[in-house]
Amino acid sequence: MGQSRTVLKWVVALLSLGSLAGGVAQAQVPDTSVASLVQATGPVGPAYRQETEHQVRIRGERVRYRVVAGETVLRDMDGAETGRIFAFSYLRSDVSDPERPVLFVFNGGPGSASLWLHMGVIGPRRLVLDQEVNPSSVPPFGLTDNPFSVLDVADLVFIDPVGTGFSRPAPGIDPARFWGVDEDAESIAQFIELWLSEHGRWNAPKYVLGESYGSVRAAVLPRALMGSPIYNGVMRGITLDGVVLLGTTLGSRGAGGEIPAADIAAAQARSLPGLAVTAAYHGRGRTDATDPVAAYAAASDYAAGPYREALMALQAGRLSAADRSAVMAQLEAFTGLDAETIGGDLFVSERELARALLASDGLEAGLYDSRYTLPLDGSGRDPVADDPAMAQYVPGFVAAFNRMLSEDLGVETGRAYTAIRWRDLLASWNWARRGVAPGQSYAVDLAWTMRRNRDLRVFVASGYYDLVTTPADARAEIEAAGLPADRIRFENYPSGHMLYLGGTAQAFADDLRAFLTED
Repeated sequence: MGQSRTVLKWVVALLSLGSLAGGVAQAQVPDTSVASLVQATGPVGPAYRQETEHQVRIRGERVRYRVVAGETVLRDMDGAETGRIFAFSYLRSDVSDPERPVLFVFNGGPGSASLWLHMGVIGPRRLVLDQEVNPSSVPPFGLTDNPFSVLDVADLVFIDPVGTGFSRPAPGIDPARFWGVDEDAESIAQFIELWLSEHGRWNAPKYVLGESYGSVRAAVLPRALMGSPIYNGVMRGITLDGVVLLGTTLGSRGAGGEIPAADIAAAQARSLPGLAVTAAYHGRGRTDATDPVAAYAAASDYAAGPYREALMALQAGRLSAADRSAVMAQLEAFTGLDAETIGGDLFVSERELARALLASDGLEAGLYDSRYTLPLDGSGRDPVADDPAMAQYVPGFVAAFNRMLSEDLGVETGRAYTAIRWRDLLASWNWARRGVAPGQSYAVDLAWTMRRNRDLRVFVASGYYDLVTTPADARAEIEAAGLPADRIRFENYPSGHMLYLGGTAQAFADDLRAFLTED
């Protein structure tokens, strides 16, 4: 069915909360050059700080906590201000323990603030939609205490990288100083270092949790936290107890050169489990496996064996007519599509399935969460605004977060909170890296760190209905990098890219709590 695009899946992954590859959005907004941003009015005066006291019941226990919402000033080696990171720190106030664990949380993009994890599952306050799958996208949206928050076992720090949220470069500082893989990691490492000193938490167990592009940040951040003469030129000596990856996308970017046929076949085959669980959810699959766990397992077994081998044979021109027919029959059963729609290449991309699966009902499924649907007709083909999942849950998150800022935290900066920034940031993002081979997988960075830190553990969480950063790709990227299997925990949930939506928040939070408290 058309040309294979699986080998470019990382481009689609950059659309996750929030990211927009290509010029679709940039062509639709007024041009604003980076040079003009350098001259724009930035943070001036004392660093903003607002503190409030609250309480919440978590798992039946009353938890008192203090929220510090404010700016941390970043400086260069000469002490000159370069920018300010705005963060939200949740500190349990009824427990005094300098060795209490700290969880640093960020979302992805690049260009996304942290409100998604903040309001979705981790923070002590949580968005309430009228329904978590296909909700209304107009107010009123609910805001309630979050009984699943892990604040009972760890203090929480939600970080908005420079250019997102209220975080900004200093006046006269080119934002490109922060907009790149290494540049971003360095700024977050500096923030964490300053935070540990301010709050006296150098001896606390430390964890980072990143979603989507945040998984890249979480994978490379340990290098900046430790320090290196060839990487960032300073020694911080900060190690982590754990790294948590959600919506994981650690594959190489821009490696160049010809991609081996075996790698293409393997990547195409890994798409099948996500297609199968989507078809099963919507009642279009024609296999005995109907629940997501069974459907995923059955499709994974077939994809890793007969399907991958058939795709390799097809590329080599040696797939027999009988084998082609057998594979086509299996694909029809798993995907719910007919042979004509699947096509002679025996491959259906996630985007193609999302548009074709429910076409007879006039519906399109989401890529970020394939349980969500919108009418097929009338789409502007915007990769974010017209995605059925993003279009429906984003308004609720943004509204509830801004309501919490005002009503609960009393935060008033006089500036709009930037949930996702595409303008300028993506065009300026520097993917070139220091001290690594061109196109190296970010999972290799994590493998290096686990070799240096024999106590580091990794928790990889994925959603079955995530067609952007799939569970199969997450596992393949990590296994290819050779991370120690005995220190990796994989968990999949019947949800999408935001794997805590649709009735799965408690299950994920319980698993995260166990990870944070494991000896």
